[in-house]
Amino acid sequence: MTQYVYRFGGGVSDGGRGDKNLLGGKGANLAEMASIGLPVPPGFTISTEMCTRYYEEGQAFPDSLRAEVANGIAHIEGITGKRFGDAADPLLVSVRSGARVSMPGMMDTVLNLGLNDETVVGLATVSGDERFAWDSYRRFIQMYSDVVLELDHGRFEEALEIAKEDNGHYLDTDLTADDWKRLVDEYKSIVQELWGKPFPQDVHDQLWGAVGAVFGSWQSERAKVYRKLNNIPGDWGTAVNVQAMVFGNMGDTSATGVAFTRDPSTGDAAYYGEFLINAQGEDVVAGIRTPQYLTRAARETAGAKPMSMEEAMPETYAELASVFDLLERHYRDMQDIEFTVERAKLWMLQTRSGKRTAKAALKIAVDMANDGLITREEAVARVDPSALDQLLHPTLDPAAPRDVLTKGLPASPGAASGAVVFDADTAERRAELGEAVILVRIETSPEDIHGMHAARGILTARGGMTSHAAVVARGMGRPCVSGAGTLSINPRERRFTVGGREVREGDILTIDGATGEVMLGAVPTVQPELAGDFGTLMEWADQVRRLKVRTNAETPLDCRTARDFGAEGIGLCRTEHMFFESSRITSVRQMILAEDEKGRRAALDKLLPEQRADFIEIFEVMAGLPVTIRLLDPPLHEFLPHEEAEFAEVAEAAGVGIETLKRRASELHEVNPMLGHRGCRLGVSYPEIYEMQARAIFEAAIEVAVKSGAAPIPEVMIPLVATRRELELMKAVVDQAAQAVFAEKGRTVEYLVGTMIELPRAALKAREIAEIGEFFSFGTNDLTQTTLGVSRDDAARFLGTYVDKGIYARDPFVSLDIEGVGELIEIAAERGRATRPDIKLGICGEHGGDPASIAFCETIGLDYVSASPYRVPIARLAAAQAALKGRG
Repeated sequence: MTQYVYRFGGGVSDGGRGDKNLLGGKGANLAEMASIGLPVPPGFTISTEMCTRYYEEGQAFPDSLRAEVANGIAHIEGITGKRFGDAADPLLVSVRSGARVSMPGMMDTVLNLGLNDETVVGLATVSGDERFAWDSYRRFIQMYSDVVLELDHGRFEEALEIAKEDNGHYLDTDLTADDWKRLVDEYKSIVQELWGKPFPQDVHDQLWGAVGAVFGSWQSERAKVYRKLNNIPGDWGTAVNVQAMVFGNMGDTSATGVAFTRDPSTGDAAYYGEFLINAQGEDVVAGIRTPQYLTRAARETAGAKPMSMEEAMPETYAELASVFDLLERHYRDMQDIEFTVERAKLWMLQTRSGKRTAKAALKIAVDMANDGLITREEAVARVDPSALDQLLHPTLDPAAPRDVLTKGLPASPGAASGAVVFDADTAERRAELGEAVILVRIETSPEDIHGMHAARGILTARGGMTSHAAVVARGMGRPCVSGAGTLSINPRERRFTVGGREVREGDILTIDGATGEVMLGAVPTVQPELAGDFGTLMEWADQVRRLKVRTNAETPLDCRTARDFGAEGIGLCRTEHMFFESSRITSVRQMILAEDEKGRRAALDKLLPEQRADFIEIFEVMAGLPVTIRLLDPPLHEFLPHEEAEFAEVAEAAGVGIETLKRRASELHEVNPMLGHRGCRLGVSYPEIYEMQARAIFEAAIEVAVKSGAAPIPEVMIPLVATRRELELMKAVVDQAAQAVFAEKGRTVEYLVGTMIELPRAALKAREIAEIGEFFSFGTNDLTQTTLGVSRDDAARFLGTYVDKGIYARDPFVSLDIEGVGELIEIAAERGRATRPDIKLGICGEHGGDPASIAFCETIGLDYVSASPYRVPIARLAAAQAALKGRG
């Protein structure tokens, strides 16, 4: 019979950190901490396999699980000496989720489970603290009603605020035992009203309700969104951890906190965290109370007055610091830790590898490698390539004027400007229309996840450095300012006030997640400096990667940017992008609309010097490196004139009548131009076009070679080839132009002629095409379109549903469809090499900057990937990680 329950604590540990897939990250790490002798409250974990079975069986539990859970409860009872449901000395438990990978705030938790009208009296007696017992009971009713009964939590919050106002209190901690008793009665009335039944008193019913709710939260909308954003498979499931409660709300010698062994924003080797005296863990992460700093140094740096834990609880803090050091050495990574102090006794509730910004990830990896805690290869493998995107974009110009409204906590670094919005749905809707938005909330909750992702930045009035907003924003790479307490936010009227000034929805705001400043209006930005730890890690990555990394670029600025980021050449220069400039569009239209070769050549003669100048600029930046230039590949409708003035302009340049041009334009009209007269088909029909481009390429290459002494290596790419004969005809045009230029200039340059494989037929006929082509570049954008029969311009309407239903694991235009498109690439590579063993192979679609697609390219032995300039570092790191994975 399958085992579903695994115990930990009290000298027993049924699992460990190697069992993450089975026990979830939290369960595996609880078992591991218990096994190395740390103070962990005893408990048990219901495995992720049970979650899968729970959904397979219509959200029902097998009878065998009930017996295993009973044994798990008995394990906790045996260690604590308390009994579950005992009116005299009750055992209370927490019920928490725990997926394989950290999903902070996305799934549900229930604390203080086991309290009812009888056990609360016993808890008051045995603890000697009636206020604590009734505070715990009201917390339990409030949390259980929200998570399990799915009642409106706003009603409970409203009742609590009214109770504080009626008694003239500001903080929850000001309320007395009698206040809490009255509030418990009111809470139970709310449950009766909203649920239609009394609040459940049977502790076993409470437990199974909570376990079901945690499993149920795996399929909540917020969890689905988080999984989609972070590429977490939906079939992994979550574990459930049931653990003896320890209490941080038992007076001034008790506390709760969240801490990191290093600063998760900067990566500095300094303890970082917050705690609250006389509180439970949810108080810290939910932003209900403003937490205090963990260390004296952090408090003094912030200019805060309330004592740090280091000052208020020096002995417990010293014990906690030694645990930090032990855990970081044990796991060899920065740890995110939750702890509780119950009457001066320290308890460890969780450890996991901490979420961190890209800047912090780089520093931590490099520092740990330099300190000998991990190897350089491990450092390279530790940093998420996609996270580098946070570092590759501008930050606020320090010299720019700033209209500072207020200052909050610098919760997640980076800067962003955008229109103010006050709810997640509005943020998502306006962002989809292309607008930059800043999400402003009193405090965020897991339900805001979609809006947080859509927003450029997040601003909250409440919450600390470890609040939900801060942790999720850091994981997403979004700038965040939290705890801006001077903001008075009115979400209903869609405005906030601060310092006598009003900001309404739609007004432009800038936030700086590095300083905590909130500014009215947009503030200019500056480019980042990519040196230090970034440069070090990139150097280490380059030492282990095999794949070359090129860029997709056709402007000198993009070329310089990519080269600064480490590009080793150009994998795709799209020449049609050069023809849209206003200075040459008329000549292009004249060429397209010409009725004979003479007319086309007249227009091409005007374009030749401009095309040559384009290539000279590119070759100068990329001197000595390969540059793959795709000859003209536009759907013709993109160039055709539409307005009367445009026809008049072309008519004047060509010396023909407007009506003649309109007739010609009508003749060129295509029903489906993406699959029409484009690519090499245009070259076959009008070879003089490719002849002009080839001449421009070779004239530019020779000029740069003479001028700089570093000859570029042009790789002339023929697009949209489906047959060997097409490539044979077009290669002859290119070779003829090359020989003509070489004869005229008295000098040669090395060059290749190859093709873009973007049609399934080309992939299947690669053996024959390789007889002519000296390289293949896989154009995965069009190859995905033509293989799947899906237009990428229209796919957004339905591909999200396909991903949600598991038809595709990810959007195939974002991450390569390995099973379909990938197999065609593999076939083409194998057949191409069979004909030409030294054929050069690469990809140049958007997938060239996607880490999962890059890993596939490494697996099948391609020579290079080509990515957009800002994704070149991402590709370099992903290529290194793919090489390391392949080694072992």
